[in-house]
Amino acid sequence: MKFPVHLRVALCAALLLPACAMANDGIATVGAGGIVLRKTDAIAMKKEVLNVSHDLITVDYEFLNESTADIEETIVFPLPAYPATQQVSDSYYGQPSGFSILVDGKPVAFTAHVRAELDGRDVTAELRRLGLDDVQIAFNTEFEPRPRVTPLTARQRKELTRLGLLEKQPGNEGDALWHVQVNYVWKQIFPAERVLRVHHAYRPFVGAGPGNSWIDPEFSATYCADKSFFAAYKKVEARNDGHVIAAHVAYILKTGNTWKRGIEDFTLNIVKRDPAELVSLCFPGTVKKLDSKTYQVRLKNFQPRDDLRVYFGNVRFDADHAGVMPQLRK
Repeated sequence: MKFPVHLRVALCAALLLPACAMANDGIATVGAGGIVLRKTDAIAMKKEVLNVSHDLITVDYEFLNESTADIEETIVFPLPAYPATQQVSDSYYGQPSGFSILVDGKPVAFTAHVRAELDGRDVTAELRRLGLDDVQIAFNTEFEPRPRVTPLTARQRKELTRLGLLEKQPGNEGDALWHVQVNYVWKQIFPAERVLRVHHAYRPFVGAGPGNSWIDPEFSATYCADKSFFAAYKKVEARNDGHVIAAHVAYILKTGNTWKRGIEDFTLNIVKRDPAELVSLCFPGTVKKLDSKTYQVRLKNFQPRDDLRVYFGNVRFDADHAGVMPQLRK
């Protein structure tokens, strides 16, 4: 879905690096194959307010159990999949830091479900059969702070290589080839006929450093960038010796469809940290410029067909984030 041209121009006020995909909560059941989202006919998502910046995402939900009895559900917050070995490209996605959940203002404990995939095949059982724990499966050498992880044994490496799960590198230790999917899961009681308020906050992960001196051919289609955006981009590029510091932020919206009637009242706020930042994205609806840093879209009865991807450019970072280990033991 794309903004009309005049709306895209309004958003092109300032551009990005590889970043992370966060997600809406979704009703889930935990089965043998992992976490499976399912539809609920009793609980409605009355409201969602999503605030997206390159260094912070906050989400506020209001849920209503429209039945006459309390309902307990398993809730899942899916994190973005990421490679177990660092990728030298902008396709690398990592995990957020500072992740928290509040329900009616009170912290909620959650558990982590770790899944490993290779070429679309679930290889978690194979890794566990060889004795790998969650930390070994989810580990990436670029995570900071570096987590404590038990090194693989020679036997494990040999068998993982034979199974095609480690890259064959004569004379060297091969890199892990699987991707990691982590889901944060918790049980939640929805009181009958009462609104339940849920709040999330986290810092998006940026995985490939702050310099971005090129835009690939897919950029215009992915972010609905137009001539106005590219004109602004070129000016920033010229001022910075061909480099534009940037951040790509992705957010999984389609899980909102697991709630009754989708998202009844949806607000998206795109918030720049500085008026000079460049922003571009594809999204339905009418965009309002609230001030020099904030753009807003409001939709009723929203049933997302696509996930959200936002490109921020000309941004500043306090630190170069190499990603953090998912919270596996909370």
